[in-house]
Amino acid sequence: MHEVSAVQLGHRLAQLREHSGMKQAELARKVTWSQAVLSRIEAGERLLSDDELATLLEAIGSDEAANLATILDRDWKHLPRPALDHPEQQLLWRAEQMTESLEDAGNSPEVPAAFRTRLDEYVKEISRLAALLLRREHQIAFIGSIGIGKSTAICRAMNLEISGAQGNSIPVLETGAGGVTLCEVHLSRGPQHGIIVEPRTHDDIRSDVEDFVDQITQSYTPAVDEDGTPAVPREIERAIRNMAELTVKRIKSADGKTVRSDPAKELIADFPARRDLVVEVLTRMGLHRRDRRDEWHSPALTAAPLEWMKSTFEQINNGRHPEFSLPARIDLIVPDLLEIDDLDVRLIDTRGIDQPSGRADLEALLEDPHTVSILCSHFNDAPSASIQHLLQRARDINNTQIDSNAGVLVLARPGEAAAVKDESGILAETTEEGYELKSEQIFNAFMPYRLSEIPTFFYNAREEEPEELRSFLRERVTQTRNQFRHQMSVVLDRTQTLLDNAEQEQVQAVQREAGRDVASWLKRHSQPVPINGHVHDTLLNEIERGHPSSVNAAIRREGEWRSLSYTHQLGYGARKETVDALGESIAGFTDLCQTLSDSRPEARELLSQASQLMSTAYDELLRKVQLTGLTLYRDPLREDTDFWSDNAGEWGQGPGYLNRVHGRTREWFRKPQRRDLEAELAAVLEREWSALLERVEAIFEQT
Repeated sequence: MHEVSAVQLGHRLAQLREHSGMKQAELARKVTWSQAVLSRIEAGERLLSDDELATLLEAIGSDEAANLATILDRDWKHLPRPALDHPEQQLLWRAEQMTESLEDAGNSPEVPAAFRTRLDEYVKEISRLAALLLRREHQIAFIGSIGIGKSTAICRAMNLEISGAQGNSIPVLETGAGGVTLCEVHLSRGPQHGIIVEPRTHDDIRSDVEDFVDQITQSYTPAVDEDGTPAVPREIERAIRNMAELTVKRIKSADGKTVRSDPAKELIADFPARRDLVVEVLTRMGLHRRDRRDEWHSPALTAAPLEWMKSTFEQINNGRHPEFSLPARIDLIVPDLLEIDDLDVRLIDTRGIDQPSGRADLEALLEDPHTVSILCSHFNDAPSASIQHLLQRARDINNTQIDSNAGVLVLARPGEAAAVKDESGILAETTEEGYELKSEQIFNAFMPYRLSEIPTFFYNAREEEPEELRSFLRERVTQTRNQFRHQMSVVLDRTQTLLDNAEQEQVQAVQREAGRDVASWLKRHSQPVPINGHVHDTLLNEIERGHPSSVNAAIRREGEWRSLSYTHQLGYGARKETVDALGESIAGFTDLCQTLSDSRPEARELLSQASQLMSTAYDELLRKVQLTGLTLYRDPLREDTDFWSDNAGEWGQGPGYLNRVHGRTREWFRKPQRRDLEAELAAVLEREWSALLERVEAIFEQT
């Protein structure tokens, strides 16, 4: 039996008292205890007897309080005990009881093997769904191109603004036209205003400084690629210069002209060797002194909390705070954030997308069942090419999470909606009409991704109140919870049907007939369709369409850069090829189960389980193949120093850089030892597919 700790019980009692509107002193008087005793109980410092607990619950007098006694009496044997304030207590308890029934039914020695397997599969499915429900931490990730106003919209929606000198509202998060924020920023609720920084590793910072040194030492104008993009992202260059006190200076000459001097380039004369210059810049940055990880607002400060937060955030983000290193992630803690039921919700302001690409960080968010992905676009180009590229990649690897966990936020500026024209060329008469016309365009754009019904919200941060945006975000999170509840309820209903029909011979006879049809299908599809493409095709595509500076940064880091990860692309490529090979078969099995269910309703529960089992096992197979693809190539890539050295030498050799890297990478994968890796991956796929089919076949009674 899982015991409830005194701390958990005390916390819940305090919640129940507060929900009833009762002060601690009032409740203490009501039960004739001292307030000090009640305070110790609510703090978890004093144990309660059963009689004392009953007295407290009766004095609180609410339905919630009456229900707590029932909750405490429950004995959880199979599923983890939920927190006492968990909103899905009743549904999870139903799942616990059903699991107990399944275990009891499977313990009988007369139970056929196929039936016992079915019971076991239901237990696994209930446990999987319970884990989704038990976790109450959710994220809302804002994803979109740089400079479209994500940060401004977040601050506006969350009341994270201060008043400017002209009475205008200024976001706490630093904003601009892109290239402002160094890293991902998380917003969480906490007891007071604070900032927590996860620093970049010393190896990462050294690589950043090496890029910066190469940029300032290039003999040609300055280290710029064919697209005119600096080799070092401007937000990183700005932070390095500030930390090392190497900011560019501009002064007026005697003739009134502005003269620009760069102290970083002046260092080259004193440190002509690249390594020495790198060491000098790192030394000036003083990383050994920058060991602070957090800072909190104090009432003793003259600045108001949000003013302090804005100022401190800008100092850290720009490398101007003497105690903080370059951040890999910044967490802003505020007492008031988006409140949704009894959930712990954090917001993520992701790094802006500078071009359509398959970034590992964004694709991980799109697959997380507890993350709502808010896909942001500027009004005039909604949905942006970057968002469409992400959705296409999600569909290519069978990421079904986007069906329930994605929403679209269209960020409008004043006058843009009124400038929209209908099919006949007539301008919209109102903002609302402009939004409607744009919605039709978005609807059509999302049809190829089977997302034409994706929830969409238009927001003009300058002119519109934020409450409707907050409601939109709450609805998106609530939808994910509803999805968890619905899935659990469906499984529990099906499981009850299984147990109710276990002894009915007619049902069993029809199920055996359906089983023969399914067995025939499984036999015909015993081998996966051969893979036509290559695992590395996606990587080559990303190199071909990437920024030269991003590709160069990845090469200098043995293939692992925040905007381009070789191993992520290879894992993605392995999964995509698997979807291409198996997707049609999976869809065919789903259709078969539906067809058989329509003609044989007595077998509907069995076929529904088979279809769900196939879907769940397929998702597991895809993740395993993705991880296999990533793992197979990681060490060979990391250990081939000549490959990285040869590719690094292509930087700065004139036009055609991407083509040269593309060619070298393609040849690397064409070598015989790399072909062996592909064969090994194909063997893994064949083995896992065979295991998947055996798992599905095992729930059908053999005749």
